[in-house]
Amino acid sequence: MKTLTVALPGREYNILIGQGLLDQAGERCRAVLPRAERLFIVTDSNVAPLYLERVEKSLAAAGFRTASCTIPAGESSKSPGQLAELWEEMMAFGLTRTDAVVALGGGVVGDLAGFAAATVLRGVAFIQIPTTLLAQVDSSVGGKVAVDLRAGKNLAGAFWQPKLVLMDPEVLNTLPDATFADGMAEVIKYGCIWDRDFFDLLRANPSRRAVMAEIGHVLYTCCDIKRQVVEEDERDTGARMILNFGHTLGHAYELAGHYETWTHGQSVAAGMCRAAELGAAMGITPGCVSGEITALVRAFGLPDAIPCTAEEYAAAVGLDKKGSGGDISVILLKEMGKAVPHKMAKAALLEELK
Repeated sequence: MKTLTVALPGREYNILIGQGLLDQAGERCRAVLPRAERLFIVTDSNVAPLYLERVEKSLAAAGFRTASCTIPAGESSKSPGQLAELWEEMMAFGLTRTDAVVALGGGVVGDLAGFAAATVLRGVAFIQIPTTLLAQVDSSVGGKVAVDLRAGKNLAGAFWQPKLVLMDPEVLNTLPDATFADGMAEVIKYGCIWDRDFFDLLRANPSRRAVMAEIGHVLYTCCDIKRQVVEEDERDTGARMILNFGHTLGHAYELAGHYETWTHGQSVAAGMCRAAELGAAMGITPGCVSGEITALVRAFGLPDAIPCTAEEYAAAVGLDKKGSGGDISVILLKEMGKAVPHKMAKAALLEELK
């Protein structure tokens, strides 16, 4: 088993990575929640049949009383209405401020359950048990929790750090290929923004089978990069912005597909390719970088381009949380393995994208 510690001012938590952690959930949760009696589990309709009973059994063996809510799988569940339902179910269960919420699932479950934990009773403890590659390498670490609004994605949320993150690579074996590829977009992102050698490792292992043979190293590397960035900038006001490479344009692609046609990973993959082209056109990114990213995302079955209108770009840029007034910090690559925020007028960015 591998352990990473995220050390933030006045508090810290561990990320545990290893086979068998799913069945150790009870003892691991008990170690960080010595006073808790009740744990409320949030999962979804894909994950519940596979893993909910195992986790409940482990938690019960550690002396916890549990209740669970299984939400419909998919982005549409990350809504204010579903959040309100969770609050009511948590109160009906008798959750108290010494108890905790457990997120068992992918990014939608983690974001929704985390926001519920951050707000119910003005905040209770929160455990992440991510079951998708995307959640394991990205959304379960760092404390960003949110729901979507009609105006756009993740527009109501909070920073609420988990007490513990448990990553069992075994759960990745049940992912459909498309869902695994979705997570690979975020894995590739870490190589692009931080670690050229890691990017080259992925280029040398351009398949699901090859990545799974190195999965312990892949998970640890991605989480360690995110740990370093989050420790420097927990609230996403400076250095943490680089984690959004490919996301400004990716959100436009998600919007273009009404959050149904294109997944988050597919949109980020295309967004990274477009951002590399944009950086090259602006004289910031070396010309060869775009081709390297494009070849790698294609190798994992991800799109390198998604149709998007000027109006859809404008809508996404207008809602982007890296924006301030008429400006936006778009994340570009100075070289492979080094990302920089480039502040520019939103109007100028939209003109470049035409």
